[in-house]
Amino acid sequence: MAAEPPAQDPWRGLRRSTPARIGLGRTGDALPMAAVLDLQLAHARARDAVHAPLVVAAISAELDGLPLCAVRSLAADRGVYLRRPDLGRRLDPADLALLPHGSWDAVFVIADGLSATAAQRHAASVLRAVLAKLPGWQVAPVVIATQGRVALGDEIGGALGATLCAVLIGERPGLSAADSLGIYLTYAPRLGRRDSERNCISNIHPGDGLSYEVAAAKLAWLMTEARHRRLTGVALKDDVPALEGPHQPVIG
Repeated sequence: MAAEPPAQDPWRGLRRSTPARIGLGRTGDALPMAAVLDLQLAHARARDAVHAPLVVAAISAELDGLPLCAVRSLAADRGVYLRRPDLGRRLDPADLALLPHGSWDAVFVIADGLSATAAQRHAASVLRAVLAKLPGWQVAPVVIATQGRVALGDEIGGALGATLCAVLIGERPGLSAADSLGIYLTYAPRLGRRDSERNCISNIHPGDGLSYEVAAAKLAWLMTEARHRRLTGVALKDDVPALEGPHQPVIG
């Protein structure tokens, strides 16, 4: 009697459509060893991304030719940063004098956030792509911030006198991507701004994420509309025509 052909894996098509770990199978009462090792590797990469330092000199080299300044938050080190989110939202007073006040249309802040790996790999490329789409804008020196949270951009933008602040920051790493970059845009940045007053573009990374070019086009459109309408946040909707890319950003 001929052996029956193996049953087709019903999960195969779904696995091609999502980075989520679904239908992994089993060996006895446990997951297959390959799935276990893959999960452990992803977890290790996520932990490394949280604790990795942001190498300011390397980003500065990638942005050679652009005016830059480096600042720190009130979080003295990574341990403090993780335990005290509030300190990551405030600028070290000693660095305030580094920010030149002026009539700036926008300031870009590159911050480590919860994944310095993401900022290190992607922020400079995204920034250059955005700047190419903003001819005629008066852009302040790029600020590179260590131990920074999103709201640190409010104090930086306010000190500079910038109309808009865009914070390019490493997002909380997950088990499908440890190097995802996010961008948070705020009109009239100042201390006390709420998250509902920002627009966010997330999941920026090559491969399964949003491409640099699509993210830059989204941000340039939002910045132009924000300056025209004098607002950001829930009142500014993403009405930009559809752009090509594996995933669309989260904009709110």
